[in-house]
Amino acid sequence: MAAPVVRTPASQGLDLLVQARRSVEPGLREWAGQLPAVARRWAGYHLGWLDAEGRPSVEAAGKAVRPALAFTAARAVGGTGQDALGAAVAVELVHAFSLAHDDIFDGDALRRHRPTVWKAFGVPAAVLTGDALLSLACKVLADTPGPQSARSVSWLAEAVAQLVEGEAADVAFETRTDVTVAEYTAMAADKTGALMGCACALGALAGGGGDVRAGYMAEFGRHLGVAFQIVDDLLGIFGDPAATGKPVGADLAARKKTYPVLAALASATPAGQQLAAMYAAEGALGEEQRVRATQWVADAGGRQQAQQAANLELAAAFTALVKADPQPQALDELTALAGVLTHRKA
Repeated sequence: MAAPVVRTPASQGLDLLVQARRSVEPGLREWAGQLPAVARRWAGYHLGWLDAEGRPSVEAAGKAVRPALAFTAARAVGGTGQDALGAAVAVELVHAFSLAHDDIFDGDALRRHRPTVWKAFGVPAAVLTGDALLSLACKVLADTPGPQSARSVSWLAEAVAQLVEGEAADVAFETRTDVTVAEYTAMAADKTGALMGCACALGALAGGGGDVRAGYMAEFGRHLGVAFQIVDDLLGIFGDPAATGKPVGADLAARKKTYPVLAALASATPAGQQLAAMYAAEGALGEEQRVRATQWVADAGGRQQAQQAANLELAAAFTALVKADPQPQALDELTALAGVLTHRKA
């Protein structure tokens, strides 16, 4: 007799992401099919369904983090995952919109191992792709039947406004030398936390949870989003290139002011001072310099402080989640999802 399969929280969280991708994909394709021809081609490429010539393609898809949160939040308040399909499609479209624009801001030529939209079609095409996806997300929520449609559109619009505020702060940080950890945390709460919080809130609204429970779910998602971003920062410096797809010290090479870097710079340690001098210098960083900078971040305490900060955000997320009074099974699912998102390798 075969041994029984034991589902760990990690495997449960991964299963939820896979299920969310499968559940949201048909809806994404159906709604994206309503875009005008040119925008439909660019969007299809960005979402991994088409190649640069417009032919069907099977590319690595995103993690479906936000749809997974929307589906599970609906179940948490007593609804079903199907109730939140419109919400899941909408938040994934907004996420795709933000990535299309973010790649331009960062000058990233690759996403999921192939050229980004701006690299494949030009900056104007990438801007318009993002715009089309954002407008489509609003239409999805507005046209999805349910008593909370108007409330959901309003919630999404507010989240996008916060996302824009966070993105603006992130861009401003590039030319500032006095960015603080507190400012960075506020930026991450807007840039990453707002949409993850919105995904949870929209799922809760779709599941019949009402504004109060949706508000607690949003708080859960927002704190989880900050923890997710800090972990992403750690992977950008200390992650395995084979898993992340990025070279060693990729964020350091770009002189990004991420949480571990800012913590190291504020440490007043010799390692922090050496890192500050490297960040102030001009010219590209070679592999040897990136390796040294990686060690300086660790020696200055940046890695440890960033991990502690992520843990505190995760604790705050769970405090809010308990206030939302979730169904027991969904509580386990959201706990598993949070664990996967904050203990990942890529």
